[in-house]
Amino acid sequence: MHYAIISEDIANSSAKRKASRPAHLARLENLADQGRLLLAGPHPAIDSTEPGEAGFIGSLIVAEFDSLEQAQAWADADPYMEAGVYERVTVKPFKRVF
Repeated sequence: MHYAIISEDIANSSAKRKASRPAHLARLENLADQGRLLLAGPHPAIDSTEPGEAGFIGSLIVAEFDSLEQAQAWADADPYMEAGVYERVTVKPFKRVF
């Protein structure tokens, strides 16, 4: 089943995001290589795909896991969590229709 991992950043997270981004992306690439990643990306702080200094305010990942517990455990081990980028992370089942 797919799960949506919806993350909200702390204020002024840009430096922490930048420092831990390679490890964060490596985990996503691993999911993609396994065919389990449906989509992933950050939420720009402003209405622009390139927000510049405004940065990002969170992320959305939709991926396949065997259970909600596995999806939550994967989200909890994200390098952004460990680096203190995320203030809050919500994991929910996701039903793909289109």
